Amino acid sequence: MNKSWKDYLKGNTGEFYDELITPAGNPRVAARQAVNLLRSLSSDEMAARRAAADLAIRDMGISFTVYTEGGNIDRAWPFDIIPRVITAKEWQRVSAGLLQRGRALNCFIDDVYNKQKILADGVVPADIVLESPNYKPQCAGVSPRYGVWAHICGSDLVRDGSGKFYVLEDNLRVPSGVSYMLENREITKRVLPELFENYSILPVDDYPSRLHSTLASLSPRPRARPSIVVLTPGIYNSAYFEHAYLAQGMGAELVEGSDLFVSDDDCVYMRTVDGPVQVDVIYRRIDDDFIDPEAFQADSQLGIAGLMRAWKAGNVAIANAPGSGVADDKVVYAYVPEIIRYYLGEEPLLASVPTYLCMNKKDRDYVLANLEKLVVKPANESGGYGLMVGPHATQATRKQFAKLIEADPRNYIAQPTLALSTAPTYIDDHVQPRHLDLRPFILQGSKSWVTPGGLTRVAMNKGSLVVNSSQGGGSKDTWIVS
Repeated sequence: MNKSWKDYLKGNTGEFYDELITPAGNPRVAARQAVNLLRSLSSDEMAARRAAADLAIRDMGISFTVYTEGGNIDRAWPFDIIPRVITAKEWQRVSAGLLQRGRALNCFIDDVYNKQKILADGVVPADIVLESPNYKPQCAGVSPRYGVWAHICGSDLVRDGSGKFYVLEDNLRVPSGVSYMLENREITKRVLPELFENYSILPVDDYPSRLHSTLASLSPRPRARPSIVVLTPGIYNSAYFEHAYLAQGMGAELVEGSDLFVSDDDCVYMRTVDGPVQVDVIYRRIDDDFIDPEAFQADSQLGIAGLMRAWKAGNVAIANAPGSGVADDKVVYAYVPEIIRYYLGEEPLLASVPTYLCMNKKDRDYVLANLEKLVVKPANESGGYGLMVGPHATQATRKQFAKLIEADPRNYIAQPTLALSTAPTYIDDHVQPRHLDLRPFILQGSKSWVTPGGLTRVAMNKGSLVVNSSQGGGSKDTWIVS
């Protein structure tokens, strides 16, 4: 057996839930064949497989952009060759919970922009919603097809020390990462093909066709093949690789705002060499504030003037719909269990992480007295920016966050520091435990579907709980095995 694996098995103390190895140092049943094969590889063979993965990433042009003070840096996608393995039985319940959550959140968004019954009934405080920067009054009175606003949702899941899944947050605006999920599978097939010989792994490569079907079902015109475009801010966006990847996978046009215009009769057209072509569905990867300078930020160069008029007239579908971010707020997150009970009359199938709302004095007093134990997050940031992991923070940082909370309590929530699960990760020629999370993607249109697995993100730094790529995290292939 590879010495690195021997050391890993000896060092598994059971302090954290390990995705592949039991506290006794044995491979979990679903992961047994994968672990046995990997630990039979010599150190040189493991290094060769890792080098092959790096080469494949460069050949395939898989990159992401990190924004720094010195400029935007394109980096090769950080990838770990050891897959994560989850049983299909476990995933069945997770998938049902994600679909339940998606249904309830879409009911909530539709209600907020129309009858506001949940606010009137006091289930969710009205000021939390109506004063949120993600609440867009421009969307009031609209109800998109099927009552679905968030057609593509990326919910972040974590496992605690017992292996139980929790939803950490819901991403309902322009969630990214699905292309990396697909590429992770391709890379793993290239560098460890023998792993796929004896496993029944649920496929993920049909995602582009599933996405196309979801978007096509939104078309306001009854056409066999609606005109679908992917709207990107351009090549300097951190997720541009994904925009181009999905457009190509769907056979859709990749466009920027300048490629589209709104006609006098409030229809959207794409400029082509053969003349204007009417657009039925826009899969937008631009934030609300920039999609229409008439309705939102007047100086935006990224959007299309009049787009909101065309959408409200029912002449074009937009996914995700403008305004859907009203449910993508970490303060609203705390109310999701009640939102599920209110709209569906069901108990949540997936647990949420206990959340302290700093806007409430009792919660705020507790948070300020226990900053060293908690993770503090701004309500509307993403990408791991602006958060503080209390146990890993300096005294100075904790004092800084105490001031931020006191200055703007509505903008901060806090959660217990979870003992996030770990998985074997090949780093510096050694197999080492690293913390991880999981982002599955939920599609909702005329039908609903959850990716079997999702994007596993790995905190590549020892002991770190921050998995975001923008903060130095990596990823690995995720297997749902029967």
